[in-house]
Amino acid sequence: MFRVVVGHSDDPDSQNAIAEVLQECSRSLAGSLPQAGILFTAIDFDHLLILQRIQDAFPRIELIGGTTNGEISSILEFQQDSVTLMLFATDEMEIHSGIGRGVSKNPALAAQEAIAQAKAKGASLPKLCLTFPDSLTSNGVLILQGLKQSLGEHIPIIGGMTADDYTFEKTYQFFQGEVLSDSVPVLLFSGQLLFSHGVASGWTPISQRRRVTKVDGNIVYEIDGQRALDFYQHYLGEEKFASNYAIHALAVFEDQDHFYLRVPNGYDQQSGSVKFFLDIPEQAVVQITDTTRENILSASETSLKNALADYPGVEPTAALLISCAARRRILGTLARLEYQLVKTHLPKALPCCGFYAYGEIAPLVGGGQTRFHNKTFVTLLMGTK
Repeated sequence: MFRVVVGHSDDPDSQNAIAEVLQECSRSLAGSLPQAGILFTAIDFDHLLILQRIQDAFPRIELIGGTTNGEISSILEFQQDSVTLMLFATDEMEIHSGIGRGVSKNPALAAQEAIAQAKAKGASLPKLCLTFPDSLTSNGVLILQGLKQSLGEHIPIIGGMTADDYTFEKTYQFFQGEVLSDSVPVLLFSGQLLFSHGVASGWTPISQRRRVTKVDGNIVYEIDGQRALDFYQHYLGEEKFASNYAIHALAVFEDQDHFYLRVPNGYDQQSGSVKFFLDIPEQAVVQITDTTRENILSASETSLKNALADYPGVEPTAALLISCAARRRILGTLARLEYQLVKTHLPKALPCCGFYAYGEIAPLVGGGQTRFHNKTFVTLLMGTK
């Protein structure tokens, strides 16, 4: 048995919201006891109260989650300022949580501590890791490296960085009954789990492919020996680049056909360097990209279709959806269409839950290396034999 249920409330009062969510979940559980769950909420709720109510209802639940830039579910679809909870009840798999603290001091060590804690609770080898780390206190690429070192390169990691209301002041992570910052929570699945995932962005390369020849972490100085700023301005022009550089993410190629995105967030005229939100490897093959709102929306469908095509079972039991806060910002009032488009391809009444993140985590393709993404829509389908 693998039962997944979802509750969702847009009541602004924390007490009323979690009461509504728990009532909805309990009704769908029909007497089953959940082993684990994931919680996504807007930044302004009383998170400690919400966690305490969940712990009261399910005392030993393995729970993780975090704050968001928007929430998604099969109950209320896309919402802002809401609370959504997904619960897992199963006798076919083990689900264990762990937490790593002090990410800003040592991101790799914090990630390794989270995995070690979760692994210590069960004897089975993990098949899948979910994670929702702090986005503002550390480097997501370094957190991911720590997770991969502890799990091994072959274990897929799916997740997103916790968020706030685009103020970039503070985000919160949830672990059992604790409200934390500067942390990395994880949930490990083992046993008879079947799953697949899809990744798509909607950004299309518009420049020639070139190679990064001088870089320091997230600051690119040269591309094919040319100043990075000059490379960008050659294709976009000085005025267009200066006014709208953030839309023109850099595609970083993993192989001939697949890339992940890195988003510019500043530049320096004197050095000719371009600064990005996250690290870019030296010698990486890159291209400048562009997009439209139509392409962004289409990518959410592509992500879901890729996951469905790769799903190894007959029909999934649940879906986890993670989109980027930057996508929501560009889409504006059209953001609600992301879930509506995805829903048209899902089995009727399939439980779905998700959120808008400050960076997404997933392998580019099934069986590939887990990567850190910007401006990307990630779909995870889960089920059992």
